[in-house]
Amino acid sequence: MDDKTIAALRLKSREIRADILRSIAEAGSGHTGGSLGLADLFTALYFHILNHKPGAPSWEDRDRLILSIGHVAPVLYTTLAHAGYFPREELMTLRKLGSRLQGHPGRDHGLPGIELSAGSLGQGLSVAVGMAISAKMDQKAWRVYSVHGDGEMQEGSIWEAAMSAAHYKLDNLVAFIDRNGVQIDGRTSDVMEIEPLDQKWKAFGWKVFVCDGHDHRQISDTVDLAKEVKGKPSVIILKTIMGKGVKSIEGDYRWHGKAPNQEELVRFLDELS
Repeated sequence: MDDKTIAALRLKSREIRADILRSIAEAGSGHTGGSLGLADLFTALYFHILNHKPGAPSWEDRDRLILSIGHVAPVLYTTLAHAGYFPREELMTLRKLGSRLQGHPGRDHGLPGIELSAGSLGQGLSVAVGMAISAKMDQKAWRVYSVHGDGEMQEGSIWEAAMSAAHYKLDNLVAFIDRNGVQIDGRTSDVMEIEPLDQKWKAFGWKVFVCDGHDHRQISDTVDLAKEVKGKPSVIILKTIMGKGVKSIEGDYRWHGKAPNQEELVRFLDELS
């Protein structure tokens, strides 16, 4: 990845963060911290990594992106809009009655680019496993990517799916873990310790990678390495910061599900890096 591409991705991440803040502030509710923290990953995915066609969202050979942590829907919606799936102006209808952009993604809402109706934590990996098995059975080249929170690692269903993925040797599956160290009630280490996370995934038969979740080059290079793995699924543990880009709220778990008011919005947009 050359420097020009990196610069373009960084700019796009900033634009996406700005629209995340605007849409959540307009809605008056939503999950700000996690959405900001995943902006770099989603930018890298939709503008460099994924094989997809915004003009043909149901294209049979597209890569599948499963957002298991549905509460960070703003980062998915905003990235889809910037990628051309629907007009950016629609972002301002987030969480409004009758909007296609509800608090959690729903395929029945009619928004293009949504692969999973998400909300209940722990379910996305099982869906991703099923899709990856389907691709293998049909001898298709498309790949499956899933995105998970570190607090979600406390769900037993994650580990059932992890065991299945290794059993079926799903080397067409890559799972991302947003390892920001916080969840709705505080630090993950205080709520329920999940470390040593890398060793747990390795013990379940996965190839484990760790990278900076805010470095587009590292994300891209790590995905390239995961694509080379044969006979087992891969997990990429992303070292991230909740609220990334707005210094005054970075790492603050209280912004897990808090929306900025109009005064805070102005300050956050000015502060945005």
